[in-house]
Amino acid sequence: MDWTDRHCRAFHREISSEAFLYTEMVTTGALIHGDVERHLGFDSIEHPVALQLGGSEPADLAASARLGQRYGYSEVNLNCGCPSERVQRGAFGACLMETPEQVADCVRAMRDAVSIPVTVKHRIGLGRHEGYDFVRDFVGTVASAGCGLFIVHARNAWLDGLSPKENREVPPLRYEIVHRLKADFPDLTIILNGGLTTHEGASAAAQGLDGVMLGREAYHNPWVLAEVDSRWFGLAELPDLPRSRRAVAEAMAVYAEGFPELPARVILRHLLGLYHGQPRARLWRQRLSGAAAAAVGAAPALLRSTLDLVDPV
Repeated sequence: MDWTDRHCRAFHREISSEAFLYTEMVTTGALIHGDVERHLGFDSIEHPVALQLGGSEPADLAASARLGQRYGYSEVNLNCGCPSERVQRGAFGACLMETPEQVADCVRAMRDAVSIPVTVKHRIGLGRHEGYDFVRDFVGTVASAGCGLFIVHARNAWLDGLSPKENREVPPLRYEIVHRLKADFPDLTIILNGGLTTHEGASAAAQGLDGVMLGREAYHNPWVLAEVDSRWFGLAELPDLPRSRRAVAEAMAVYAEGFPELPARVILRHLLGLYHGQPRARLWRQRLSGAAAAAVGAAPALLRSTLDLVDPV
């Protein structure tokens, strides 16, 4: 939440034409009682993109899924993996894994409401219990409601004692559980998530599975997406996409011109990792997150002037 907003996704799409992008988690309450356009508005250049929903009431999720389809999203994804206390208080996220029949009811309601795919993202277990039966039964129950694609974060969610950040790092990764799910449910699409930082490592970990999801690595080191189209989709020539960091930044300067009402940092905060590991990366971050980034409408000029310092032609 608060990370992969529309500006982040537009940036990532400049780097990869094929990666399937996901929104930040949007709660059903925000859509039913809040500003729908603010939460769901997006640029067609982001396609393909999925709407990730947080909620636990079938009727509310069905209504939110309809909104997502109306806005043009390619998929609706139900989050059953977020362990934050705020999400737990709303009785959704990872704690939904305790009630697989309820998740199945939610999936049925959404599938009845829309024609686009309905998918689920979840953990491999809750708390310190590391048995396999729990996640196997969860997937089996939800699949019986018509869900055919599961994105599996290969860690347990500890619902007490850990922050959300720690929940992405402390519970051990157990990729073998995800492979057991694929063996037991060969007709389902099983996507591996969790701890993946390189294409080589992701490819090795996902042998026999149907795909991988990159999370934090794609945000903090976005240039990792530059290999996606060739490595995972076999596309050698991509004339329509920029092939350098500078070209991506120049494209984002043009994009930012379409949002003159926004403080520069609203867009530029997502670009801080573009020069990760490169010379002058610190200068890049400092300028894009400094005082000048607070100015309304300043993003295009600040990007271009910073480029001239960090990555001159």
